[in-house]
Amino acid sequence: MAGRRNDGRLAGDRILQEAMTAIAEEGLATLTMAALGRRLGTSGGHILYYFGSKDRLLLETLRWSENGLAEERRTLLGRRVTAGRKLDLFVELYLPRGPRDPRWTLWLELWARTSADAELQRAQEEIDRGWHDDLVTLLAKGMEQGRFKERDPEARAGELLALLDGLSTRVVLGQRAADRERALATARSAATRLLDRV
Repeated sequence: MAGRRNDGRLAGDRILQEAMTAIAEEGLATLTMAALGRRLGTSGGHILYYFGSKDRLLLETLRWSENGLAEERRTLLGRRVTAGRKLDLFVELYLPRGPRDPRWTLWLELWARTSADAELQRAQEEIDRGWHDDLVTLLAKGMEQGRFKERDPEARAGELLALLDGLSTRVVLGQRAADRERALATARSAATRLLDRV
């Protein structure tokens, strides 16, 4: 079976990929260790042994997903396009694809649990910091190039990410009149005002 190591055990990445696929197809409520084990042709106990708890599985699945997006952000920041275009691409990457976006489903689930779990809180802050730092870099470069009005890039990044989080939550919850295209339009309009794009 694909995804098994030489010793016959399932590789961690294969488990995480299948967990993300299961969330996308069936939602988070039906994701159990036993159900995931059946999808992978192994036991729920094996997965529990590997991760220790469902919370840990969810966290590692989110980290796995976010690591892929961090690679995409690095590629985006290195592209030879204007700062305004990079910002548009950043926003597109950040926002959920729709109401069943599995990454954002995980985010909402873990946000609800962070107040009672220090490890989850630290992990969430670490992942958030990657997005924030990359956006600060993008905005600072755009300000240096005269594409955005010279302002505090740290503050502007924090404001823009707060807006994106709000829009993303509305999209992933499937709220009325909140779809990806409207969220993109709102985010672009707000970024233009916030940054005084040239």
